[in-house]
Amino acid sequence: MHIDKDLVAASATPLVLAILTEGESYGYAILKRVRELSGGELEWTDGMLYPLLHRLLRLGYVTTEWRTPSGERRRRYYAITDDGRAALAEQQRQWMTVARTLGDAWRDAGWLPTAFGEA
Repeated sequence: MHIDKDLVAASATPLVLAILTEGESYGYAILKRVRELSGGELEWTDGMLYPLLHRLLRLGYVTTEWRTPSGERRRRYYAITDDGRAALAEQQRQWMTVARTLGDAWRDAGWLPTAFGEA
């Protein structure tokens, strides 16, 4: 399935911040986690991820540190900040509203089973 680039872009910030709540990570590992969480449906590139990470850094939502794990190459690790957690909480509220509204509209139109989106 192809997911529209506008939808991918809109979901990128909360997805990366949510991944970083699991613990600090580096670029390639974040790309792998996105692919894993989406069941392979989302295939991000470096060209999409790194500008986003740089923007999150400028906003103060993440911090970064260069490290060289034993026997491995140097990597830039990212960690979520308190401001990033607050931004994620706000994004979660917004996305839950959007998802609930879409679910209700699609269900009312007969396009979804009743159980979709129910907590």
